[in-house]
Amino acid sequence: ALQYRIGQLYMISKHSHEQSDRGEGVEVVQNEPFEDPNHGNGQLTEKRVYLNSKLPSWARAVVPKIFYVTEKAWNYYPYTITEYTCSFLPKFSIHIETKYEDNKGSNDSIFDKEAKDLEREVCFIDIASDEIPERYYKESEDPKYFKSQKTGRGQLKEGWRETHQPIMCSYKLVTVKFEVWGLQTRVEQFVHKVVRDILLIGHRQAFAWVDEWYDMTMDEVREFERATQEATNKKIGIFPPAISISNISMPSSTRSAPSSAPSTPLSTDAPDFLTVPKDRPRKKSAPETLTLPDPSK
Repeated sequence: ALQYRIGQLYMISKHSHEQSDRGEGVEVVQNEPFEDPNHGNGQLTEKRVYLNSKLPSWARAVVPKIFYVTEKAWNYYPYTITEYTCSFLPKFSIHIETKYEDNKGSNDSIFDKEAKDLEREVCFIDIASDEIPERYYKESEDPKYFKSQKTGRGQLKEGWRETHQPIMCSYKLVTVKFEVWGLQTRVEQFVHKVVRDILLIGHRQAFAWVDEWYDMTMDEVREFERATQEATNKKIGIFPPAISISNISMPSSTRSAPSSAPSTPLSTDAPDFLTVPKDRPRKKSAPETLTLPDPSK
């Protein structure tokens, strides 16, 4: 389990750096130890993901050119909570709960308590056999061909999960909400596919980069994480803002997450540029609702 944790932290930092470029990428806002009354010691991270060019064409048509997705993660390994919200869509959110167990994905009831009232579709991800988008494929990161020099692991053939040791499973409960009539189904389906692709690609990379992180301690991977995040912020043109320090103490409620699954506050009001001025006269002929055409039809 410790090996997986180090490999995951290494992969996230390296992957974020590789995928970042001027004006686009992953900005780390905060990354610090955190203590929760129920879950104990953990790590709180907040990131901003700038990814306009990675959106499908139908989404770019309705999205401002400059926008970002905020990722907040509370990591109480082997349990983590991750939430995503969007800078200009108050009704959009992704909530992911993760649990890790040393098995091959055989625990069918791991989230029964959390999801008893929800409809669920179970999706198995196989890092060796599942197809990934062609633009992300690298033979050096293909578990079917990669062979680790340090561990001897690799070249995962069909049915590897039945025989491979050591093995563990990352279980994720993903909830997507986009409460905008006319776009809800399409956006939610698209986001589920994106989340699946990211998880598949990231875990393939963590496996294929094992010789880079296998000998690292937790302290060493945290230092790698810090240095890489600093370099990534500079790469996309994000520089730390000036911070003024006040002697006034903050209320305790602002320093601790709720004991249950934390929730990123979402504003119910649209930003100024989406708000119709109150004093603007409304045309009597204006429709009450607007339905966007479905380009697939």
